[in-house]
Amino acid sequence: MLFRRRARMLRWLVCGRLGPVWMWKALLLFVAIAFASQLLGVIFSKSSVQPRSIFSSPDAQGPSLGPCQPHTHIMFLKTHKTASSTVLNMLYRFGEERNLMFALPMGYQLGYPLPFNAHRVKGYRGPRVADFHIMGNHMRFNKPEVEKVMPADTFYFSIVRDPVALTESSFAYYKEVAPAFRKAKSLGDFADDPKKYYDPRLRNNHYARNLLWYDFGMDHNANYSIPLAQHGEDMIRRTFKLILVSEYFDQSMILLRHALCWPLDAVVSFSLNARQQKPSSIGGLSGSWVNKAAAAAGVSVRAGHSQAKTAPNLSLTEEQREKLRQWNALDWHLYKAFNRSFWEEINRFGHTLMEQEVALLRTRREVLAQVCLRDGGKPVESHRIRDKNIRPFQSGLVKILGYELQPGLDNATRTACLRMIRPEIQYKDLLDAKQFPRATVIHAQPGQQNQGLIVAAGGSLLRQDLSRTGDRLVGGEPGGRTVEEGERDWDGSRLMRSNQTLTQGKHKGRLR
Repeated sequence: MLFRRRARMLRWLVCGRLGPVWMWKALLLFVAIAFASQLLGVIFSKSSVQPRSIFSSPDAQGPSLGPCQPHTHIMFLKTHKTASSTVLNMLYRFGEERNLMFALPMGYQLGYPLPFNAHRVKGYRGPRVADFHIMGNHMRFNKPEVEKVMPADTFYFSIVRDPVALTESSFAYYKEVAPAFRKAKSLGDFADDPKKYYDPRLRNNHYARNLLWYDFGMDHNANYSIPLAQHGEDMIRRTFKLILVSEYFDQSMILLRHALCWPLDAVVSFSLNARQQKPSSIGGLSGSWVNKAAAAAGVSVRAGHSQAKTAPNLSLTEEQREKLRQWNALDWHLYKAFNRSFWEEINRFGHTLMEQEVALLRTRREVLAQVCLRDGGKPVESHRIRDKNIRPFQSGLVKILGYELQPGLDNATRTACLRMIRPEIQYKDLLDAKQFPRATVIHAQPGQQNQGLIVAAGGSLLRQDLSRTGDRLVGGEPGGRTVEEGERDWDGSRLMRSNQTLTQGKHKGRLR
């Protein structure tokens, strides 16, 4: 009885003095909901905050360059076997990050080894019709045609290398391509008597003599004379504002950074297209990759003839090295001249300042390698790279090395790291697909036999008179390359669709 009396008194106090029970239940429910909402908000806010990428840190900018504006109209003459693939990667990265317009080739080279023609640029419709920002794929330089594509304020630069080292690399890379190299047992054998193996009439022998001179658009078979060499040097100086030196790559990048007014990370790189000096096998490549590699090198590959071959003998005596300098006398003149002016530029820049900035660049490269790459950035053989999309193409008798990305990277860091190691041909395909999104062809309705409708990437309709232009859309190449019916490559071979890429006709046999 006493217990019941106390319970009635408690209910009276709660309901009468402190409010009804339902009000307290509602209050408790409201507090619980508010607490849960706050807790969930904290969780979601933490999950939505992305970790800050190393590429957005202050170190990415490097030392101040003053009140300059970054150059965005750039022409890089990509010379052969001079670390130019690494330089091109920098241009690709810089342009992609800023959505710049590239003067890309129809295939993988701008008409090489023929002199450059403006119509080799994909999307070119006439002088100054399109605003191209960056040009850098392999070409044989032809200034009047380049000026049709690039704006008047374009910054021209290139890179050179000691002709002996360049010949060593060319011999390894093009031994099965250049007849002069293919006939020689070793590089020393070739150096002892180049004329014994060299025939200027045979295709691809330009790789075997004065290759720099040839890439700059001049006659590499001309007899050396001081007036001729000086004339060629002067022609280059009038056009190119900066000539880098491969042997001093880091110093070259500092000069380039200041000339272009670019941040430090834009010129930090990992060595691309590096070769391994070990016996190698060139078998086991898939058809489409072989075709693309052949297109990039400007050669043809006949299916079913790959076989294991050992790396060529590249050893040279000092006497043989001197003979190679004499054989490449025009290149040797260019190298000495631009090496001299390169160091004059460093003198004006200041040796102390150069040493400081080179140290910063190398430190930054080491930091990015630790972040981006497995094993601290050690290059690996192509077949060991798990991601097939970043395996470098294999060409010649030596293995071309690549890199593997560090696992577990956040999205922003992974994207930036991937740009730094993406091989040249895959990168070109990516930019091509972005710049020229594949179009969808809608068949003409009855009564419109001579016309077709093309749906552009944005959904707009473009009308094309197919019978008048004679063009057809090839969907195999990224970007949906448009080529003329029956178009032929520089050597006369018919271009056709094969293995989802634009390749040379199968009627072409082995190089003579």
